[in-house]
Amino acid sequence: MDSETGIESLRLRIDDLERKLYGDRGVRGSKLAKCADALVKVQASLGNTANKRERVKILHKKIEDLLKYLDPQFIDKISVPDAMKVEFILAEEEFILSQASLLEQLSGLRPLLDSSHIKVVPEHASKLQSLSQIHVQQQDQCKDLTEDVEVLFEDYNKMMFLLSKQFSQWDEMLRLLEASSK
Repeated sequence: MDSETGIESLRLRIDDLERKLYGDRGVRGSKLAKCADALVKVQASLGNTANKRERVKILHKKIEDLLKYLDPQFIDKISVPDAMKVEFILAEEEFILSQASLLEQLSGLRPLLDSSHIKVVPEHASKLQSLSQIHVQQQDQCKDLTEDVEVLFEDYNKMMFLLSKQFSQWDEMLRLLEASSK
């Protein structure tokens, strides 16, 4: 009896919805247009269309799988056996041990990182910035000085070459004069 009143109240609600939706147009000939009937017709036509297309059939079959894989609880359902977990851990044993030793070294160096010298580094950042600027200026000056010294060496080499050439000419002239005077 209770289910019959529930069904009846549901029918009344659907009829009320159809009246609000269709209004006076709900009467076509002698038949009332029913929402449920229209939805059944639409679903049937979609089903017929989908069954005619092979790709759509395949997609309909895969939608269930896709929904299953998209479910957040899917990971919990496909739990990895403990034996497999042990194999994963053993396969990465060397890497895990190396990381553990590095962490131990880091924890041993922790007092150095917490020292007052490291904590005051931000205070010295401005001094370091000015020192780096001075260093860059000195590098530029050194480069300029090196270029000047190279120019001086080239000039010196040219002068020595010209002097040696002049001395060679004078020596040749003296030799010729001495040979002609003899």
